[in-house]
Amino acid sequence: MTSDEAWLRAMCAAEAGLARAQARVGTVPAFAAEVISQVARDGCFDVAGIAARSRGAANPVVAVVGELTAGVAAVDAAAAEYVHRGSTSQDVLDTACCLVIAQVVVRVRQDLATVIGALEELADRHRRTVMAGRTLTQHAVPTTFGLKAAGWLHLLREADSRAAHLVRRGLPVQIGGAAGTMAAYLEHARLHFGRLPADYAANLITAYADEMGLAEPVVPWHVLRTPIVDTAAWCALLTGALGKIAVDVQSLCRTEVAELSESGAAGKGVSSAMPQKQNPSLATMIRAAALQVPGLAATLAHCMLAEDERAGGAWHAEWQPLRECLRLAGGAAHTAVELITGLRVHADRMRANLEITRGAIVAERLSARLTPQLGKTKAMQAVAAAAGRGGALADALAQDAVVAAVLDAGTLKTLCDPADYLGAADHLVQRALDVE
Repeated sequence: MTSDEAWLRAMCAAEAGLARAQARVGTVPAFAAEVISQVARDGCFDVAGIAARSRGAANPVVAVVGELTAGVAAVDAAAAEYVHRGSTSQDVLDTACCLVIAQVVVRVRQDLATVIGALEELADRHRRTVMAGRTLTQHAVPTTFGLKAAGWLHLLREADSRAAHLVRRGLPVQIGGAAGTMAAYLEHARLHFGRLPADYAANLITAYADEMGLAEPVVPWHVLRTPIVDTAAWCALLTGALGKIAVDVQSLCRTEVAELSESGAAGKGVSSAMPQKQNPSLATMIRAAALQVPGLAATLAHCMLAEDERAGGAWHAEWQPLRECLRLAGGAAHTAVELITGLRVHADRMRANLEITRGAIVAERLSARLTPQLGKTKAMQAVAAAAGRGGALADALAQDAVVAAVLDAGTLKTLCDPADYLGAADHLVQRALDVE
């Protein structure tokens, strides 16, 4: 979807769409638009040759227009006169760029729909699967795997929502001509009609956007690079969201943690040297993508500093990092389908790990319960001292005469049950599931 051939097809589609739009507003004969569209769709183009010739113009469009014109002329010489009429290289390449982006986003959203569905199922099924909540790498308070999955779900829904907005409103055609005034488009129309229709520019913009299935620009955006930066920001958000999931999976797949594991399909997670290993390879690939995209997105943000009405270098610097952003985002989303649909949750191990601190994971709860009788400071000190003795927290607190005078041993044992200190976890899972 982002190969050289895909970009070439998109440029040809942009040229064909322009001819059809001009036919709709009456300045290109219908037969010419039909021939141009046919050759653009079915013609055989020399990708390597176009690449080699692109160096001379510092962009590929000049070479593409040459090949397209020759292909159209071979079918109908008259139609060839209408190829690229009034346009400029950046009009074509920017429109093609938005076509490529749109295709990638549509594909990514298909994968996201699968991942989101799988996360909804995980959040619901594990809404009461208790596990240790960890902060700054240490056990903090109990949580549920369902709530963790609900958090992942929320992140990906946010990324999907921004993708929908990007496709719906953020990817416009480019139609400005040499310096963004549309002068050549209008001059051809004036010569054709004998006078320029008052609404010609607006009608041409609308027709072109409709032909391409893209948004209408308010003004030409040759040096107003919002669509590209929006795309980069979305790629960074998406891969960041997927990377957060990947990092969590990696951490919970550690041998000594073992609360999650990736699908054990043949050949997955293997090591070339250590036959016992089951590496979280899917999470690793997603995380690798997420670590690369922000730097590429930053490069694209720098390219907003485009001088004058057409930039020399800033526009050109976008192409490779944008393509890499799209590839990495698409690859991460596709890999996430396999990761999340095959993720194995080890609830028994989660419960076992909760016992490592022998009740200290609910120390916060004990401090809160003792505060009304002992005051905040003394309550914190009493619980910290009991936790520091290394035994079961309930037993250590029961041996403290001050605490024992307030809470009996049975109550202390109940209060130290991690499954009984989950706050609003179930409610929060439901809130995430209820969002459409």
